[in-house]
Amino acid sequence: MIIADLKDIQGRTYPARRRTQNLVGGASPIQARNFSMGFVTLEPNGGQVPWHNQMQEEVYFVIEGAGEMCLGEERAHVLTGQAVFIPGGIFHQLTNTGDKPMKMIYCYGPAGDVAHWRQELEGTLPKAGVDVPSLPAGAFPQTTMKPDSH
Repeated sequence: MIIADLKDIQGRTYPARRRTQNLVGGASPIQARNFSMGFVTLEPNGGQVPWHNQMQEEVYFVIEGAGEMCLGEERAHVLTGQAVFIPGGIFHQLTNTGDKPMKMIYCYGPAGDVAHWRQELEGTLPKAGVDVPSLPAGAFPQTTMKPDSH
């Protein structure tokens, strides 16, 4: 039996002010072929999973906090206890709009890394409305700062 325990998973901090801990896939002791899963903490007032897409279907489940979810041309407020389905290939972004940490679980399948993790760490994340489609009108701006600029 393989058990992944959050208290033992250091995780990684990203420039967009979030910490991601892989529960299935990535650096986790649990590896699966059909899905990846992780726990994410978004810092208060703007911590973000920035505007990106990937081919895998995905679900975000908000465990604690409140934020703004952008999906394609849609924008919605999300709260504790809500899940959002993200079809493959659709641009999406989640931003913590509250003054406390926002915690969520992501799950996507099939398993494998997604390019935005590497792009964000390298400072090469495509910019909304320039390199990739624009965010929905009125959305919280995408964070694309380079790792050494925050």
